Amino acid sequence: MPELAAPPTPPVPLAALLAREDLALRQIAGPADPGAVLHGAHTSEMSDPYPYLLGGELLLTAGVHIPEAAGSGTYFEDYVSRIVAAGGAALGFGVAPVHDTVPRALVAACETYGLPLLEVPEQTTFSAVARAVWQLLERARTAELRRVTEAQQSLAAAASRPDPVPSVLRQLAQRIGGRAVLYGPEGTEIAGAGQTSADAPLAGLARLLLSRASATASDTTADGTHLAAYALGTGRGFVLGVAAPRRDPGDHTIASVAAVLLSLLTGEHQSGSGAARSSALVRLLLGAAPAEVAPLLGGERWRVVHARPDAQAPDPVAASALGAGLGSPLVDLAQDVVRVLVPADGAPQPQPGWTLGVSADAAPADWPAADAQAARALARARATRTALVRHGSGAGLLDLVPDDEARAHARALLAPIEASTTSAALLETLRTWLSLHGSWDRTAVALTVHRNTVRQRIARCAALLGTDLDDPDVRTELWFSLKHH
Repeated sequence: MPELAAPPTPPVPLAALLAREDLALRQIAGPADPGAVLHGAHTSEMSDPYPYLLGGELLLTAGVHIPEAAGSGTYFEDYVSRIVAAGGAALGFGVAPVHDTVPRALVAACETYGLPLLEVPEQTTFSAVARAVWQLLERARTAELRRVTEAQQSLAAAASRPDPVPSVLRQLAQRIGGRAVLYGPEGTEIAGAGQTSADAPLAGLARLLLSRASATASDTTADGTHLAAYALGTGRGFVLGVAAPRRDPGDHTIASVAAVLLSLLTGEHQSGSGAARSSALVRLLLGAAPAEVAPLLGGERWRVVHARPDAQAPDPVAASALGAGLGSPLVDLAQDVVRVLVPADGAPQPQPGWTLGVSADAAPADWPAADAQAARALARARATRTALVRHGSGAGLLDLVPDDEARAHARALLAPIEASTTSAALLETLRTWLSLHGSWDRTAVALTVHRNTVRQRIARCAALLGTDLDDPDVRTELWFSLKHH
């Protein structure tokens, strides 16, 4: 998926700076190129400014660095050649307070190396020139951001039309002033909009992107047409191709937005999973058992994942991204937790910014039990500050006791707590407290309650059971019973 980012600040024409009457700048050497642009301004009195330039700057100097005998040697040629080598866009020379006029040798050197040379009059300070450059850059960035925002809004509106794919392509072609094409998995054109003379090179770039399994690719034709290709989704085989006579700073962002929208529009069509999920939902609502519809969702055994974000409350966008990271679109956003149903053929991995609890493999009939397992695993993960905790398989000594006998023993042992009006809270607290080795603080964190509340609930459990919860044997028996409760 192409990365979405704010467009970089567009450069500003050198002519726009020269047009500022308040600065009274005058170009006295170098080519009068209307396409000359500035990316910034920098002041330096170093005899070799090369190490301090990033490229595209207007370099301002008052000539303090110029030696007295500079005119008779190669000083100015060396100085200008280093500015050009560093990518400097223009040189501004202040005629005060060191020099009354711009040295002729400097004018000649700028002509030789094709570097625009501006005369800065005595009344104009370098800070005023630099401020003017930054003001022009800010205006250009604001205009570009406005253009990108309007394009994003128009693309989103196009995606909601009855013919969303052609509409998005038409809107994209219009915004970039070129052509936008959707290519299928075989590299064939599915839909397109706009005009270009580079259809063949664009199709070739799309096929190259498919063969390399890359996210993006770009190229430029002999006539200067800019080409770009964006892979849609992950492994679905669709590619968005874009051709434009020019490449403005915000065009990549606009094309990336279109690629995201087209990924959403083509993803369900390619995989058919959307129709399968709809069919499964309808069957469930009409009375089918989960085991009957599970094959439509992609498997017979599943895991339930409970997740909570580490920072703020979960939102639909974050929940959807989590599901994508876990490889499943079956996502349920609750008030404080996100639940994801994941096929058992892939083990869920930690997700940045999330704390996860994962159940054991379960058939559809056991999904409710797996849901409870995932909830307990998440509570333990949060208490231990672990990114991901998986529910144990339960194999070992527990298998020595038949399930029916173990459940009967658990019911008998926990009956006093079950009879309480707050049995659910007491059992949850007791289970979490035992799983965390009797830690009051970590249990409070896991349950999001005050530590005193934990103490009160555990004391209530001890009173109802009439036993000493500090006894290791008692704790072991209670843990055994809770595992079968």
